[in-house]
Amino acid sequence: MHVEKDDLVMKLSAGATVYGTCLTNLSSRWLRTVSGAELDFVFLDTEHIPSDRASLSEACWLLRYMGITPIVRIANPDPFLAVQALDAGAIGIVVPYIETVAQLTALTGAIKYRPLKGELLEAALADTTSISQHTSKYLNEYNAGHLLIANIESKPALERLDELLAQPGLDGVFIGPHDLSVSLDVAEQYDHPDFEEAVRRIVRSTRKAGKHVGIQFWMGPEIQSRWVGEGVDMVIHSNDMSLFSQKLESDIHAIRQRALYL
Repeated sequence: MHVEKDDLVMKLSAGATVYGTCLTNLSSRWLRTVSGAELDFVFLDTEHIPSDRASLSEACWLLRYMGITPIVRIANPDPFLAVQALDAGAIGIVVPYIETVAQLTALTGAIKYRPLKGELLEAALADTTSISQHTSKYLNEYNAGHLLIANIESKPALERLDELLAQPGLDGVFIGPHDLSVSLDVAEQYDHPDFEEAVRRIVRSTRKAGKHVGIQFWMGPEIQSRWVGEGVDMVIHSNDMSLFSQKLESDIHAIRQRALYL
């Protein structure tokens, strides 16, 4: 099976900034609400939101049919979960709380060397010359366009950042603002100097390493625009629950205020 690169991968390769949002409701009717937003990708979070494999697969393939790239965050750094998400139709895999090279190596095997497994996979990861030129070509074509994205969201990950970014299987990182702020002992203080310096370091180091970097915020677009100016090239704007609640609160407040003058 030869997988062609999708639009998101080609845009990133061309140096473009790509835009997406996070969806927690995998209903096909709900997924269609993003069709008019000209999104490049949708971030499906299975780490914090309960979903079964059938629902995830339906969501991935519907998004692909709509011309939107599905990026799935798996529940934990488990290579088997990564393979399941790819089987479900995901193009990109986001792996939460990555802190070690060993974790990245195992995920590289799942995402870049699928369907190779077992001792042959371990040998290939240790020495790429252990597999034939024919098999290497097959694996490259079979996994073309698959993205391995690490969530950088802790002090240990920050301390090992350069080592993690040096891994050839890694395509980019997503910054986890909430968990990172907690790990830095400035919980939810997204304007704290320590938090901002950490984000700035991640962005600059990732871009210097020639990889892509994304960040998600659920407030207004101003903060997202600022980090794009700092080098972020993957924007994950808010999520369906936040957008709905923020709009609802704003509208109800406006209705109440206007009712006072009737």
